[in-house]
Amino acid sequence: MTALLTASGVSLSLGQATLLRDVDLSLRSGEMVAIVGPNGAGKSTLLRLLSADLRPSRGTVALNGRNIDAWSPSDLALQRAMLSQHITVSFPFTVEEVVRMGRGNRPLAATQKLIDDAIAEVGLDAFRHRELPTLSGGEQQRAHFARILVQLACGEAARGPGVLMLDEPTSSLDLRHQIALVETSKQRARNGTAVVAVLHDLNLAIRFADRIVVMCDGAIAAEGTPSETITSDVVRRVFHIDVAVAQSDNGTPYLLPQSMQAIKASEIRIAD
Repeated sequence: MTALLTASGVSLSLGQATLLRDVDLSLRSGEMVAIVGPNGAGKSTLLRLLSADLRPSRGTVALNGRNIDAWSPSDLALQRAMLSQHITVSFPFTVEEVVRMGRGNRPLAATQKLIDDAIAEVGLDAFRHRELPTLSGGEQQRAHFARILVQLACGEAARGPGVLMLDEPTSSLDLRHQIALVETSKQRARNGTAVVAVLHDLNLAIRFADRIVVMCDGAIAAEGTPSETITSDVVRRVFHIDVAVAQSDNGTPYLLPQSMQAIKASEIRIAD
């Protein structure tokens, strides 16, 4: 698989606070990567650096082998699409008008099918003419997901495989739509897109991610396949909770929380 986006020695400091420390990460075409970790671990900060929304204090981020700072906003929009954690729309745009924004300046006639397909894919056909502020939080989240699917489809039609970035995309969704969103993202990866998602649900990450990056205190504590990274030892060290790792009938591992643990600071180590 080809590396589309690479972070090399990335750190970020704001005043006296260090938010990220020497992070190395590659996102490859055809792969779905989940970034997990406790609150304040640096997950969303890392995603914002990868998307060029933030600039690192040290290190570099490269997209298709080129420093991300060298990309113009319009070219960058053709190569990566990001669903942010918090999006507020107060104007009375309809669902369809919001999804249309993903096409940028491309002609509507040439992109209408992409728009229709994305609205149907997120299950909002019946709401396409509803004003966004009248919808539930989860329905609004799905509309914005459809918007970035259109953006990504337009970019990939022009430039080839891109990067789909999702920051806690399931936070407002019920169980059915959580699975639907992650399955849709997984299908994009199968088609060659590099997908990276910040997730809080470890079982969801285990079920769908090809690779999991576990973050703690602004650094990568573990990285690898779900079975390599989401172990009882790693979860106890990073999340300070005991879990049992079981297996479903098809062999997929899943976690069962057992108890909270008061762990001394000296016991918490970041993996080399």
